[in-house]
Amino acid sequence: MGAIGKMLRDSSIIAWRNVIKIRRVPEILVFVLISPIMFVLLFGTVFEMAIDPGGGVSYREFLIGGIFAQTVVFGSTFTGAGIAEDMEKGIMDRFRSLPMSRAAVIAGRTVSDVVYNVLSLTIMGLTGLLIGWRIRGSFGDAILGIVLLLLFAYAFSWVMAFVGVLVPSVEVINNASFIVIMPLTFVSNAFVPTEQMPSYLRGFVEWNPISTLTQAVRELFGNTGDFVPADQSWALENSVLYTFLWIVIIIAVFAPLSVWRFRRAQR
Repeated sequence: MGAIGKMLRDSSIIAWRNVIKIRRVPEILVFVLISPIMFVLLFGTVFEMAIDPGGGVSYREFLIGGIFAQTVVFGSTFTGAGIAEDMEKGIMDRFRSLPMSRAAVIAGRTVSDVVYNVLSLTIMGLTGLLIGWRIRGSFGDAILGIVLLLLFAYAFSWVMAFVGVLVPSVEVINNASFIVIMPLTFVSNAFVPTEQMPSYLRGFVEWNPISTLTQAVRELFGNTGDFVPADQSWALENSVLYTFLWIVIIIAVFAPLSVWRFRRAQR
């Protein structure tokens, strides 16, 4: 078996190890399933009467794309926290003593967190259907939207993996991820249309990858209505392409950095 084949096999073993952890720590599954429901119900109820997205789209349909994007990004914190916890408990030292690929330890962690995101999106989608959200686009576009969400979540998990091996403390990871992710998600079009934002924020919002991910998902789900802003940035006009470019860039930068930092930490 070649080096790549060995790495893939070891990654699958690590990923399975992280997935079956749900049976031993069911609280993880509770958080994964409950938080999307809370986001959908709370934001849909609180902001519905205050924000009109325009284009004949209800705010709840407008909201779901943003909640999808926010949830998968926040779900990436499981990667950083899980790696930091394993390093604190000495499990990484155990992995180091085994004849396995060092890259597989990090790769397996990022792959397993895709499972968490699939569960979150499923529960959130069902909750959205209960409050009136519908997929107005084609079946193929809807599948592409879900795939784009999972790819972005996977890419962002490499960012948190790098943070997890850089600062191996669960408490620090939770605080650091909140400081980074919260501004990215709230200073975006996830909850408020870009056109209703002040001009000094609009430039950042339009090129924010969270905004383009949200816009891409709304377009693929058919939740944009017939309203087309007069002035849109290239990023929002080509939201699927721009988001995919970010996915490639993030993985290309942070995957090697995470593996390099993990090997250095092990030494």
